[in-house]
Amino acid sequence: MKLADLVILYEEMKYKYGQEAYKHISELLSIAKEFHKKDFLKGATAKAAIADGRTPDHEQSWRAFKGKNLEGVILHIIGDEVQSLGLKIVSGSVLERTNQNKLSKELNFVKRNLLVDYGEFGSHLPDVDLIIYNPASSQVLAVISSKVTLRERIAQTGYWKMKLASDEVTKHIRVYFVTPDEDGTLTARSPAKKGRAIVEFDTDGSYVMTEAKVEESEKVKMFDRFIDDLKILLKNSKR
Repeated sequence: MKLADLVILYEEMKYKYGQEAYKHISELLSIAKEFHKKDFLKGATAKAAIADGRTPDHEQSWRAFKGKNLEGVILHIIGDEVQSLGLKIVSGSVLERTNQNKLSKELNFVKRNLLVDYGEFGSHLPDVDLIIYNPASSQVLAVISSKVTLRERIAQTGYWKMKLASDEVTKHIRVYFVTPDEDGTLTARSPAKKGRAIVEFDTDGSYVMTEAKVEESEKVKMFDRFIDDLKILLKNSKR
């Protein structure tokens, strides 16, 4: 099971659900989990565990796969529309893992425009999954963190928003969270769960990929509204 397989599954869901396919990401992941388990049990790690009389820990392997590849599915869904606006979108891991000297000139400037200054301890990239930037200027417009549930990273996302907002170079960057919200943290605005409160107070917003009814606000919206909001952000950035 690879990212390409998840993309194929998503495209199949588009035939079934049309424009609301994004609401069924949890269903997609549930289907993918079965395929992933079959592949996992054929692998060396599982075979070694069985040989030692242990039960192979598929859940750990699945969590790592799921977390890593949700980002890829989101990129697949919005990538073309982001590019149609004259923008580009890149995985944060590309900037994080690639040697500075091996980055293109464009991405080198993007990286510099996103760095958080820690004084004598150097400058470091925020932990984000996707970066949206203007290729003409390498200016970063927005960053996206993505997880299946909020408890996995929402407080961290709020932290990076605070750090980016505290510097003149990065204070304009919008910090978003995209999630299927499988634990229902964002469903109700009042009374708000802790994760919802963090989204409303410490981030620029969250976009939800779920069938569940979500009480929307300026900071919590369904995922299909992301591109429209990005268009507004782009328009305002040109003023």
